Amino acid sequence: MTDDWQTRVDEFWARFDDSDAPRMLAAMRVLVDERPPGDAHALAEWGGVHDALGLEEDAVGPYRRALEIGLEPIAAHQVTLQLASTLRNLGRFDEAIELLQNLDAPELGDAPAAFLALALHSVGRADAALQTALTALSVHLPRYGRALAAYAADLTD
Repeated sequence: MTDDWQTRVDEFWARFDDSDAPRMLAAMRVLVDERPPGDAHALAEWGGVHDALGLEEDAVGPYRRALEIGLEPIAAHQVTLQLASTLRNLGRFDEAIELLQNLDAPELGDAPAAFLALALHSVGRADAALQTALTALSVHLPRYGRALAAYAADLTD
């Protein structure tokens, strides 16, 4: 992937306007078409633009294909998180939960836990969702973190 291409992708996202889907799809299509067919990064961006425009069903395929082809770990983690969020939005909660529970991505901070909490809530597992969210939050508290973690653990015991 060239730095110039990524710079232009970053510029696209900086100017992204979800109120003009046709223009956004056309602009991303130009960028995607600059890459070789089957380029994982281009596929991830193509999925991302659909996702950001609320066209989640059209995002799943490109996301999955990008992951199958292979991305460097940080990009793969980001796309996995995006895919899981999209699957949750589509009502495919179990798939989302599985992806998020298996996502080891320290560079994403607590984002996987936040999205896992949403997915767990979506399937009616309110205690597990709250436990996930509170456990993630507890490590950031200057005081009472240990107490909060213990209370969170009690939710599903």
